[in-house]
Amino acid sequence: MVIKQSIKNWVVATGVAVAVSFAASLEAKDTVKTELTLEQVMADPDWIGNAPESPYWADDGQSIYYHQKVKGHNERKLWQVDLAANDLRAITDEALFEVDSRSGEISPNKKLKVYNLRGDLYVKYLDSGDVRQLTKTHANEGRPQFIGNDTVAYRDGNSYYTIDLSSGLVSQLVDIRLKDDPNKEKEPGYLEKQQTRYFDYIRTQQEERDYSKQRQKDIAASSSRSVSDPWYLGKKDIHTLSLSPNGKYVVVGTYDKSDKKGKSDNMPRFVTEDGYVKNEEVRPLVGTYTPRHESLYLLDLTTGEKSELKYDRLPELDDDPLADIKRATAKRNGKKYKADKEPRGVAVFDWIANGGIEWNARGDSAVIMLYSDDNKDRWLVSVDTDDKELNTEHHLRDMAWVNDWNFNDFGWVDNETIYFTAEDTGYSHLYVKELGDRPDALTQGRYVVDSVSKDPNSDYLYYRANKKHPGIYEVYRVKASGGDSEAVTNLGGKNDYVLSPDGQQLIISHSEALSPPELFVTSVSGDAAKQVTFTTSDKFKSFPWSQPEYVEIPSREVDQPIYARLYKPADYDAERADKYPAVIFIHGAGYLQNAHQGWSGYFREFMFHTFLNQQGYVVLDIDYRGSAGYGRDWRTAIYRKMGTPEVVDLIDGANWMEANANIDRQNVGIYGGSYGGFLTFMGLFTAPDEFAAGASLRPVTDWVHYNHPYTSNILNTPEVDPVAYERSSPIEFAEGLNKPLLIAHGMVDDNVFFKDTVRLVQRLIELEKTEYFETAIYPIEPHGFKEPSSWLDEYKRIYYLFEENLKD
Repeated sequence: MVIKQSIKNWVVATGVAVAVSFAASLEAKDTVKTELTLEQVMADPDWIGNAPESPYWADDGQSIYYHQKVKGHNERKLWQVDLAANDLRAITDEALFEVDSRSGEISPNKKLKVYNLRGDLYVKYLDSGDVRQLTKTHANEGRPQFIGNDTVAYRDGNSYYTIDLSSGLVSQLVDIRLKDDPNKEKEPGYLEKQQTRYFDYIRTQQEERDYSKQRQKDIAASSSRSVSDPWYLGKKDIHTLSLSPNGKYVVVGTYDKSDKKGKSDNMPRFVTEDGYVKNEEVRPLVGTYTPRHESLYLLDLTTGEKSELKYDRLPELDDDPLADIKRATAKRNGKKYKADKEPRGVAVFDWIANGGIEWNARGDSAVIMLYSDDNKDRWLVSVDTDDKELNTEHHLRDMAWVNDWNFNDFGWVDNETIYFTAEDTGYSHLYVKELGDRPDALTQGRYVVDSVSKDPNSDYLYYRANKKHPGIYEVYRVKASGGDSEAVTNLGGKNDYVLSPDGQQLIISHSEALSPPELFVTSVSGDAAKQVTFTTSDKFKSFPWSQPEYVEIPSREVDQPIYARLYKPADYDAERADKYPAVIFIHGAGYLQNAHQGWSGYFREFMFHTFLNQQGYVVLDIDYRGSAGYGRDWRTAIYRKMGTPEVVDLIDGANWMEANANIDRQNVGIYGGSYGGFLTFMGLFTAPDEFAAGASLRPVTDWVHYNHPYTSNILNTPEVDPVAYERSSPIEFAEGLNKPLLIAHGMVDDNVFFKDTVRLVQRLIELEKTEYFETAIYPIEPHGFKEPSSWLDEYKRIYYLFEENLKD
């Protein structure tokens, strides 16, 4: 048998405790204590220290706030750092209603701030610091904004209300009703016309009714005290709703009501409080959900006019980028290709903070980000409130898929000029343009720009970019009017930022490979950054963590290196005759960067790699093609062939380690979760001679069963592009397995369903692959495990798998 014993039996037979590891090989009888144990690595991460989260500035810029997880609980507590006094304090429950809000809007004269706190509205007078509560209800008065300096507007359901700050009067500004207009006159039928023609009584009744309706309108129009008429939009669902800052316009986007939301799958919970199995409905599968087309309207609150904002002038809207694929699929199915009669669906892109729409300060124009439902086109359009139409300001098309995960920043520089990020050159860069003119690039080069924000008090645009190195993210700024960018930080590692209200300082969330995020404060002039939080535990800092080397691995297929983190044992010997066993870690998400130089979201795996180093392994953490941070072409290299270029990159990584890290090429193991679990399958199934063993955690086994938003980007849909799914799904290649494989999956995973593993296991059983695989199930765990005991069990199994199969 290839697997010498089952993992379960092997653990029982050896009796090895987690705190004890093998000094040399599986056959070694003497064990020694290691400085780091798997028990410690997989313990509740509270022991590391809980890093500051979601930092923001106080309104006066003299202090900062941040949230921090409470030890032993999921609650996030609010803290305040007084920068002048260098004083840290926890915000009490009573003070939560008095502290400055992270969100909110400043009035045009910059004297007031309105915000929502726990569902109610407040106004703060910025000069005095006084706070005035505007509402006290069980409702949630959402999205407050100013109309001028003296009126606050907010949204409640599908309506907008205003509060006059002088009088306190609450008025309904917009009343949207999702039904047909009951007052709309219907064309009378023959019988109705006959009744009117025959009977004076009927005519008199009709004339009196018409007279009464008109009088009500005349009376309402004679005074500003009356509420405006409702807007009847028909039996629709609202997707977009946005009020202009001048209170004169509303942009509303509607979908037709539809039950075609995809058939929900089922997920049973076996471990429940009452002892009965609980069945839950979970997301539909890719292709069963049909994205709905959004119709946009401009409501003129002054004239009462509703105008459709038509898409007919959007570039390439009628050009179907999937036509060739659809034609090939039809031929494969023995059918004749028929072009779609209707244009492609379009919707406002609401995954971003501004909900996909931004008004200029005057309120006479808005910019909206639109996406096609096939993920091939992105349009940035402006709303002409005079002509009641859309004007295309920028169009981005990608025959693979437009990046709808990152690089969708946009906003206003002034009332006539916008900024935005786009991948036109293959890398996300920052552009500005006056409405109707050509865009000007403010950045250029082989790096990516994101997290753009405008200084409200100057012409500067701030952004984050990896100019120095793909794995180093610093903060920069550039004038919207043009010129060279200047670096604001020079900290190395990974840095996120929050600009102060006066535009003179930054909160920096800074991390490095061995250092979890901490908060720093620096001036925009480039002064030395001052650390203001110290949340990492002394116990964590006491361990000798392995410092990764950042390496560039040549690719055999593209003229771009594969970036990776390389972890070596502390006593690594490049000339050692007994070559090292090696492990390649495969990060999840697909589109994610993990070989950066900051703290990894995979912190357990980072600690596990130090543990493996102490057991004599060399570890490679690789950003295969499809990963973030390296530009458009690196991202889209996996289009319609997931699992093919990435496996080539894994093999290139293993070969590079053989040539440069003194590893035994016959003893390379691979492991990863989610997308990393998928690639572990593809590596062992499609290149079985390249890897000695693998652990696949919470894995996708068949992309037909994954969700629509992610999968349809990369593989289109199964009906349109079945070939892409068949060449990308591990279950299609399971016959290739001939090396030891561990499959581990949580049973209440509502992201990658547990049935993915169940279906593959059945396939492996039918293929008579029993001697090659083991399965570990976790009855109470979702996609990301919660319980330390589950993490420990899973990683013990991974470790034992490698010990048994990677050491001669």
